[in-house]
Amino acid sequence: MRAQVSVILPVHNAEPWLDECLRSVLQQDFEGSMELSVFNDASKDKSMAIIEKWKVKLEDSGILVVIGGHDSPSPRGVGYSKNQAIAQSSGSYLCFLDSDDVMMPQRVRLQLEAAVRHPTSIIGCRVRREPPNSTERYTRWINQLAPGQLLTQVFTSNGPTVVMPTWFCSRAWFSHVGPFDEGGQGVPEDLLLFYNHLRKGGGVRRVDQSLLLYRYHPSAATHSVLECGPRFLTIVLLLTFGDSRPVSRGPSAHQEREAGTRTRVSGSRADCPFPGRCGTLCPGRCAVHLHKVLEVLICGFGETSALAPVLPCLRLSKAGVLCPPQVVAFCDVDENKIKKGFYCYEDSQEKPKPRVPILHFRAARPPFVICVKLDLTGGAFEDNLRSLHLQEGQDFLHFS
Repeated sequence: MRAQVSVILPVHNAEPWLDECLRSVLQQDFEGSMELSVFNDASKDKSMAIIEKWKVKLEDSGILVVIGGHDSPSPRGVGYSKNQAIAQSSGSYLCFLDSDDVMMPQRVRLQLEAAVRHPTSIIGCRVRREPPNSTERYTRWINQLAPGQLLTQVFTSNGPTVVMPTWFCSRAWFSHVGPFDEGGQGVPEDLLLFYNHLRKGGGVRRVDQSLLLYRYHPSAATHSVLECGPRFLTIVLLLTFGDSRPVSRGPSAHQEREAGTRTRVSGSRADCPFPGRCGTLCPGRCAVHLHKVLEVLICGFGETSALAPVLPCLRLSKAGVLCPPQVVAFCDVDENKIKKGFYCYEDSQEKPKPRVPILHFRAARPPFVICVKLDLTGGAFEDNLRSLHLQEGQDFLHFS
């Protein structure tokens, strides 16, 4: 008999946390049919003995437990383990859980209600961080995003706007957008699937209650993810956005509180799941680094079908060689930078080397892509942004 909900639990050397995690499955107040699908990824500690102990308790309470795994010398990775746990499960809905986290009793019930209303969405929830003072900025971001920002802030260094251990979705939708990448340690399998979900038109929703104790510790899998940010995110940006409007060349003189810098990328309209059009990058080292990465990115593609979706966003040089979208301007509040008037792209192979104008941030018109990390200036940057009276998702997106 097919369960209504399958809790998907990959396990690798989770002995310190597994008792509390499995107890939280048992304590769910959901009254429908539920199963736990565990995949043991070559654990060398006592994880398997703990799982077998809890199997009896869970099945005595009416929760079917399906156990898979392998005892190879090395683990196959989180993506592989999640895929295997999903494949051996039967539920119409999938509730993802990490072995070091703890669900609140109402989690399955409340997220299932949301998933039934939104069958093509990933459903997340708010979290309580443990230890409480760890990753304070990140935890605030997770819990305080407005509903619209769950889509407009998907290109920040924070990753998915609903964190993976809170995900809940229908099996049918996961089959449409999955499976997880199985590249193993260092691969951000959740981020890759999240962006594929967005490209296929999926939504992002959050139950605005704290339904998960989300642990932070040195051995957490997230610490093994390799730095893939600028190049990978640039691919996503080019796949998703394009079509820019000109920047104004207005005055550049006012002394403002720190607002960061902005640049702009021009190109053609691409397939975009969000309203509005996107183009200007905002600020400092992140924007400069992205500007440099654009050229490296295109050179790295070569002649491959993977480039085809990006072509509308690119331009051709006189020699017919693919070039990155043109950066029209950086913007800043630093009087010295504005007085200098330009940024020189020293790493470019072009001759003469391109110079990108630097304007005061009030001199540019939207759309912008803002490459400033938030919650770092005591609210000064956010105040300056609000003073422009822009609409997030239409006039600007965050890309940091």
